[in-house]
Amino acid sequence: MNNALGTVITAIMTDENDDYYFVQQDKDGVTYSLAKEECDQPLHVGGQIRGFVYENENHTLQMTLKIPSVLVDHYDYGTVVSVRRDLGVFVDIGLPNKDIVVSLDDLSTVKPLWPQKGDRLLMALKVDAKNRLWGQLADEDIYTAISNRADEKLMNADMFATVYRLKIVGTLVLTDDFYLGFIHPDEREQEPRLGEHVKVRVIGVRPDGTLNLSMKPRAYEAISDDAAMILAMLQHSDTNQLPYTDKSAPDDIREVFGISKGQFKRAIGHLLKARLVEQKDGQLILKQ
Repeated sequence: MNNALGTVITAIMTDENDDYYFVQQDKDGVTYSLAKEECDQPLHVGGQIRGFVYENENHTLQMTLKIPSVLVDHYDYGTVVSVRRDLGVFVDIGLPNKDIVVSLDDLSTVKPLWPQKGDRLLMALKVDAKNRLWGQLADEDIYTAISNRADEKLMNADMFATVYRLKIVGTLVLTDDFYLGFIHPDEREQEPRLGEHVKVRVIGVRPDGTLNLSMKPRAYEAISDDAAMILAMLQHSDTNQLPYTDKSAPDDIREVFGISKGQFKRAIGHLLKARLVEQKDGQLILKQ
């Protein structure tokens, strides 16, 4: 096995043609091609150069000076560029002519939850016995090592997070500010994909510094336009009350609110379900 693949090495130039320099690492004698267009200055036989080595899509050993941040034993995000259901997902880590495959063996058996184009995966590289480079997803220890400890000041904050683990009990994410978070199935409309970048809000801070998160909108964000209008009128009332309920006359409702009795009842239903208002003694009351 070529232990240099997927790493940064220092090599010596041994030969060249019109388009490439050919370089070798002293200790193994393996030859890598280096595109001349990557070099700012000419190389001469015996000159040293430092770069990342890999096998390109044409199965040629190559060196590049465009060193990716994803390496063997070095984790960073790569971007999914394509999916093959019989193989896995292809991830761009910045190489000029090579995408890295994360094997289907490392992905969910539920294929609709596989990453899609544009999703992000935190990964390193690994080399198999046939000198093939694969993506290695970060495990729990890696996420714990890079995470920050959350405090109560984050309660109710909006943030974005990347899904890194799918479990029956819920979804594990890492926020853009490197906080670990958990999304219970009740706090999402549908299960997000591995690698999906999602908007969340903080609904709890655990003693261990991890976050309980929700993908659902706040109650007032989920209500209809009619309900939002009624809510605004309640908020601007001196008493936070209005003398109208779902029992009020249609003509009175249309005159005051400009909507039909049916629209009004649906809007009130939204507000009641969101626990933002209550109806009592002929009054619609804003709950504090």
